[in-house]
Amino acid sequence: MSSQVTVQPSGHTFTVDAGESILDAALRQGIILPYGCRNGACGSCMGSVIDGDVSYEYGNPPALSDTDADAGKALFCQAHAESDLIIQVREVDAARDIEIKTLPCRVEKLEHLAHDVIRIYLKMPATERLQFLAGQYIDVLIRGHDPRSFSIANAPHDDEYIELHIRYVEGGLFTDQVFHHMKEKTLLRVRGPLGTFFLREDSERPIVLIGGGTGFAPLKGILEHAFEIGVECPIHLFWGVRARRDLYLDDLPRQFAREHANFSYTPVLSEPQPGDDWDGETGFVSDAVVRSIPDLSNHDVYMSGPPVMVEAGHGLFMQHGLDESRFFSDAFENAAIAESIMGLKQELLLPAKRRVIVHAPEK
Repeated sequence: MSSQVTVQPSGHTFTVDAGESILDAALRQGIILPYGCRNGACGSCMGSVIDGDVSYEYGNPPALSDTDADAGKALFCQAHAESDLIIQVREVDAARDIEIKTLPCRVEKLEHLAHDVIRIYLKMPATERLQFLAGQYIDVLIRGHDPRSFSIANAPHDDEYIELHIRYVEGGLFTDQVFHHMKEKTLLRVRGPLGTFFLREDSERPIVLIGGGTGFAPLKGILEHAFEIGVECPIHLFWGVRARRDLYLDDLPRQFAREHANFSYTPVLSEPQPGDDWDGETGFVSDAVVRSIPDLSNHDVYMSGPPVMVEAGHGLFMQHGLDESRFFSDAFENAAIAESIMGLKQELLLPAKRRVIVHAPEK
């Protein structure tokens, strides 16, 4: 049984099959709704259910508060249609014409950037290039397991290889393979490009980029693309990490600052170590942003990092005048945490599936 979904304000329609999320159905039919993590942790896919009912297989996702649910909000990456629907959500046009592909690839090079970060260069088949927008991500497909998502760290004009920055996660299936077993020439399968986190080239507003840890990766791609196409508006990068050694490519944004008059760079350490000899910004990276730019009402903000960081930053920036529609985020969880959050290890966390049906609010 399928349901029809009408999207407002565009008027576009699509069908959702039983067992399919609203987001997956929309993407399958060429309608690009905003999304990020696809596991309910980031809130990027949130919209309103104007009419009809949706359900969640394991209860409300982490990023959907009871207040939002009561107000008719839904996370379309997890929501299933229980009837025909009218939903309200902004669509993303720029990614519509880019084909999502599943491709084999080869690990061309492995490079240790820090004690817990490896850079991988992936080589696509000789007859294929992966077209993508700066800031998007790919899924690495693992047989018998959920895909692992990684942001593309290079710009679209420099697409001979796909560059990934991978941080080691204790107990992580794929990262353990990367750090301890993977060799050059290893064959992988990937799917992409994915995500609606990319540079909005039609805006002339000053740009604020905020990365946490390896959240720097998509911002690196966005920066390289912005410089390539000649973006002239001010661009300010804030990179938040724990200690100085975690600024694994610190020389690169410093080089950008020397080469581009419109670019500024502020690294932020949350826990500087005694040997760091640090006199720069400290604390939470979001706090450093509003100390530097108290009024965000005329800015575009791009934020990439763990969901808790993105959620905290979003709320703070709204208080400092940021227009909701000018906040773009790429929130990610490591696989072990994501599995726990979403109940994929349900034999440990959830004894049975628990479908929750959410009705549109009374008019």
